[in-house]
Amino acid sequence: MNPVVTALLLTLLAGAATGIGGALILALKKISSNFLAGALGLSAGVMIFISLAELYPEAQAAVSETAGGREGAVFVMLAFFIGMGIITLIDFLIPDYENPHEASGLTLNSHNAATDMIAKSGHEGPQALKKLGILSAMAIAVHNFPEGMATFIGALNDPQMGAGITFAIAVHNIPEGIAVAIPIFYATRSKGKALLYATLSGLTEPAGAAICYGVTALFGLQIQDGGTAFPLILSAVAGIMIFISLDELLPTAEKYGKHHIAISGVVAGMAVMAISLLII
Repeated sequence: MNPVVTALLLTLLAGAATGIGGALILALKKISSNFLAGALGLSAGVMIFISLAELYPEAQAAVSETAGGREGAVFVMLAFFIGMGIITLIDFLIPDYENPHEASGLTLNSHNAATDMIAKSGHEGPQALKKLGILSAMAIAVHNFPEGMATFIGALNDPQMGAGITFAIAVHNIPEGIAVAIPIFYATRSKGKALLYATLSGLTEPAGAAICYGVTALFGLQIQDGGTAFPLILSAVAGIMIFISLDELLPTAEKYGKHHIAISGVVAGMAVMAISLLII
């Protein structure tokens, strides 16, 4: 299969996991908080290990072949923190009560941090909940845009790496689907609409991948190994994934479950990726 098509399909799978979150909360009504904490920790471990053991070292090696010297290493380092800055800016622009990581919940319960804030402001009712769900979906959509680029670039250059990133992002997206499905369900009492909004919120990931590919092709930037832009983009992707892990996955895992369960998940995720790199 064409590498571009494969990368786009993996990105689509990662984004569609928001739909899994919506389906789980509507079908099961309750999800073990410890299980989700461990899964989020596992996702963080995978992303951190891939970023520090694969992406950043590969970017350093690639820049030494194209630019070389201390100057190239400095540009790779700057790209790493620029990637972090992109995600920081997105988080800064999204208000807390509209942020998917503030609105998420583990049970089909209309009273969570976001809905409680609406209640305190005196705007209770189905319309307020529906607005919350739509705003959460929009926030997630914007938030998932750079994640789609990261998944696409990783998969385009190394299918094994792409599979690991896809898994990590998919696990990360499940609570986001929950965040959208809960208020939409309570506002409309429609499981179909709740699932639809949850799924659509993740589809900006393949959209981000397609735009990334189109823009780089338009300007003649090579995002595959050997191109001048390759090490910088790879390093920025590493920065994006490290920030997601430290700012979102680990704090959310801690909130949902016990500390040691979350950390055990991190260690397990790192171990899984380390072993897979040795085997393949």
